[in-house]
Amino acid sequence: MIRLSDGDLDPSASEEQPGAGGDLEEAATEVTPVAAGDAGDRGPLGELAGRLDRIEQHVAESHRRAAHREAVIDRLHEENQRLKDGFERIILAPVTADLIRLHDQLTWEARRLDAAGQDGRLLRSFADDVELILDRCAIETFSAEPGDPFERGRHRAVGVVVCAEESQHNTVAEVVAAGFYERDTRQVRRPLQARFHQFSPEERPDQPDAAQPL
Repeated sequence: MIRLSDGDLDPSASEEQPGAGGDLEEAATEVTPVAAGDAGDRGPLGELAGRLDRIEQHVAESHRRAAHREAVIDRLHEENQRLKDGFERIILAPVTADLIRLHDQLTWEARRLDAAGQDGRLLRSFADDVELILDRCAIETFSAEPGDPFERGRHRAVGVVVCAEESQHNTVAEVVAAGFYERDTRQVRRPLQARFHQFSPEERPDQPDAAQPL
């Protein structure tokens, strides 16, 4: 005769066994997802980041090429401008040289007429017209005042005036002809011509005569 225990007849105990086993099987078969951007699977965010990097590199390269093109264009423009200016100076150089000589002749003749007691205003007006023509050729005139110091490269001495004051040595005594320079390059085309003071100790009035005793 077979006897059954109370546990064998408990229906709740027999229903819990299958449920426990099912939970274990589901836990075993559950797969952990791979994070986006891992080596195995970059995911949509990783792919988007890669595309943005490529776009950024392309934009940077475009900017570099644009800057290079602008630099080349600027350099070519400067070279073209220099060639143009040089060509104009070569073409206009003989013309401006003749105009400068004409200005000198008109100025000298006007001074001669003034010294002779005649009216030299007409010739002086012609000299002013020549200055306007030179100005349109980018050539400007410059002058000096008596007492201005000598400037090498801008002044040319055409005569000497002996002076008794040492402070006047190498200063302008009289302007003979105006100077001319290029407005763009500031280069002197023709130095100012003038007579300059030269100090001479013999000409000092306060110096006693060496032949007379003190």
